[in-house]
Amino acid sequence: MTRTTPVFGLIFGLGCLPAGASDNGVLSLPSQVILGSAADSEDLRQPLARTTLIGGELQPQSLGANLSEPLQRVPGLLALNRQNYAQDLQISSRGFGARAGFGVRGVRLVQDGIPLTMPDGQGQPALFDLDGLDRLEVLRGPLSSLYGNASGGIIQGFSAPAAAEPTLNSRSAVGSDGLWRSRLRYGQQYDVLNISANLARLETDGYRDHSETRRDTGNLRLGWDIDPDSSLTLLFNHLDQPQTQDPLGLTEAQWRDDPRQSVAASSTFDTRKSVRHDQLGMNYQRQLNERDKLTLMAYGGQRYVQQYQAFAGADPYAAGGVVELERDFGGSELGWVRESEAFGLPVEIALGLVYDYQGERRRGFVNERGRKGQLKRDEFNAVDSQEAYAISTWQLAEAWSLTAGLRHSRIHFDSEDDFLTDGRDDSGSVRYQRSNPAFGLSWQWAPELSVYASVGQGFETPTFQELAYRPQSSGLNLALKPSLSRNAEVGAKWRHDSGWADIALFESRVRNEIVPGESQVGTDRSTYANAGRSRRRGLELSVEQELGMGLRAYLAYTYLQARFDSYLGSGTGSGGIDLSGNDLPGVPRHSGFAELAWIPAEVGFATALEVQGMSSRFADDRNTAEAPGFVAVNWRASYRYSLEGLDLEPFLRIDNLGDRAYVGSLIVNASGARYYEPAPGRQWLAGLALEYRWQ
Repeated sequence: MTRTTPVFGLIFGLGCLPAGASDNGVLSLPSQVILGSAADSEDLRQPLARTTLIGGELQPQSLGANLSEPLQRVPGLLALNRQNYAQDLQISSRGFGARAGFGVRGVRLVQDGIPLTMPDGQGQPALFDLDGLDRLEVLRGPLSSLYGNASGGIIQGFSAPAAAEPTLNSRSAVGSDGLWRSRLRYGQQYDVLNISANLARLETDGYRDHSETRRDTGNLRLGWDIDPDSSLTLLFNHLDQPQTQDPLGLTEAQWRDDPRQSVAASSTFDTRKSVRHDQLGMNYQRQLNERDKLTLMAYGGQRYVQQYQAFAGADPYAAGGVVELERDFGGSELGWVRESEAFGLPVEIALGLVYDYQGERRRGFVNERGRKGQLKRDEFNAVDSQEAYAISTWQLAEAWSLTAGLRHSRIHFDSEDDFLTDGRDDSGSVRYQRSNPAFGLSWQWAPELSVYASVGQGFETPTFQELAYRPQSSGLNLALKPSLSRNAEVGAKWRHDSGWADIALFESRVRNEIVPGESQVGTDRSTYANAGRSRRRGLELSVEQELGMGLRAYLAYTYLQARFDSYLGSGTGSGGIDLSGNDLPGVPRHSGFAELAWIPAEVGFATALEVQGMSSRFADDRNTAEAPGFVAVNWRASYRYSLEGLDLEPFLRIDNLGDRAYVGSLIVNASGARYYEPAPGRQWLAGLALEYRWQ
């Protein structure tokens, strides 16, 4: 109880501030729409690195199925398509999350105020409704720690409301390796009700052997303007991805010999994964008076996963080579926002309480060469998260503003072992709690230029997947600790009529970095351990400039030095070895994206050249294996025209024009040195978008 006192004391103190009138608050701080989601006109005053993607940046004549397509434009962020839909994308921000073997760690995912990251910190980017997005925002820096169990940053999507008139939208594309995707979307404003829905199917044979995929998605958004002061939004999301083949990682020799191959174990054990996910969410907002706004968010859903891994898992301490998860999850957030005054200065305050829960039945079975065999594990795992936060922005003077906040989190992991035939009860629980403050100061030096500085603390708990296994026995690895970070950033933002530029310098110092430990006895499954300390420091730069005659240039560049300050290795092949001074694996020193686009006015034609690349990355903590650096060039073009209310847009895209052979992503510290996930050679994609509006 004593650790919660500062939070609730701050909430009570801010709530008692005098309620003077204020019409010139600098930042909008709605409770579950994250800091930074305010209008672009306020972006200069926000003391954090923020990148907003809108319009054609969301689907740049691309497939439109993967979050990595638009996110390659964001500095500080690596969003890599692994060419393996069984493991989803690999996303890291300023080095946080680079170790994740699947899903997303260290980066918080949110759409329309509803979390797509579970309370244990594991997120699934495939759940984003990319077909319904109005904009996508990426936040990095110390202030992102005010939003829970993530240190690297936040990716948040905002759905677009339907047009006033009935609108039917279709988009289909075909490409290399049997790839095709088709989407159908409908929307309309019916009096006070705004409705939009979309359905999509993706199929591909895959670039690599044994990587066939089918993915079906469906999304529904209902917006209801209840009265002039209140509104309600309902969202439903569905994902069905059955029997997705997993080609596994390759060794360096295998990659160089034939990047399309899969390893023999993928056929022997028929490695594959099936996922079903359904989620319902609600956002209610009410303007209580001129100064106060109340918000309520609630969500819930179910997720089912069955995964066949590349080993039998029949040894005494093994938990099987087939994993089945049946998960129920949900949560809510109650927030209050006030525009007021304190000590004669305009102030805006956001206070909130958050509760999230996930409970899953986990079973493990022996993998009998692709068939489910003997039961080896049966347990129920639950995580609940209770949080309180206070965030405030003060306009100290006409050009100065201060943002400060505090979030207190209590996260409880509990496991009940129902597999007692082995004579062991592996039940257990562990609780983590932490209060994280953050501060940011912004100075608008000139109408078009601002500078800022911010500091903050953050933390990441282990996910249930990272807690799930011990090296030498069964049961949860309850000795694993959360990693703690201290973060600092300074930056500048420049806006003018024909372009803009952002630059940020940052440093993060992390204690108890979570790293892969020894492989579990009798399996290739990784366990996890805590390293001593690590440090990330670097620079982010993004520039966009109109060049005239329809030409536009864009550049995003990241320099990132990420190293272990102190680390005594415990993983397979590194036990007892001092790895201090080594680079963090999976993190390139240099990465960038550049684009030269030509969009002549009033013609409907658009084309662009893209260049993306990065320097070499180490694949393991020992820094004995690495993926070479690369530069790849892509080209795209489209033509948009109208025929009596019907808009048509055929498009064409060619990725990796030079047919370069390179490693797209790495499985960090993978067993058997199978680190490498090859990127495709030259690939083509052709499609057609149609939109019809009833007038």
